[in-house]
Amino acid sequence: MSVKKINTPLTKEVIKDLKAGDNVLISGVIYTARDAAHKKFMELLENGESLPVDLEGQVIYYVGPTPARPHQVIGSAGPTTSGRMDAYTPQLLEAGLGACIGKGSRSREVKEALVEHGGVYMAAVGGAAALISQRIKSCEVVAYQELGPEAVRRLEVEDFPATVVNDAHGNDLYEEGKKKYAV
Repeated sequence: MSVKKINTPLTKEVIKDLKAGDNVLISGVIYTARDAAHKKFMELLENGESLPVDLEGQVIYYVGPTPARPHQVIGSAGPTTSGRMDAYTPQLLEAGLGACIGKGSRSREVKEALVEHGGVYMAAVGGAAALISQRIKSCEVVAYQELGPEAVRRLEVEDFPATVVNDAHGNDLYEEGKKKYAV
């Protein structure tokens, strides 16, 4: 199976070219954000205020990394369950978000928003947090430091591995897998 190398921020052309089941290696900047940061994002959007980062074509990784050990950029950085961000994701896609990375399936509303706004959802391998952290070259808190592990971080990544689960065309790797093995 081939692997697509992609760079951030993602263009609409790159997003449209990604298909459910594609394995990708991401290089560039991605941002971290979990539940608490998403809630703060929504408050800003509802008040007509700007987000602390420009999401146009960007990637959000659902992760709450552990503290870095000496001589490391970041601690363990495995994906968080994505469904916890489902209530917020459609609005962030509307605000320009290009992709999100986590683990687990997404709601119907998120999948519809991916198609409507031209975005993708990717999965990172749970249980491989220490290996994933080796793909992170720098880490800087850019918003909400008070949230600790849930602060928004700017990560520079090189060949960060992920698999496209939901594409901008309405395809769902998890649903396709279920159908393939249904009896």
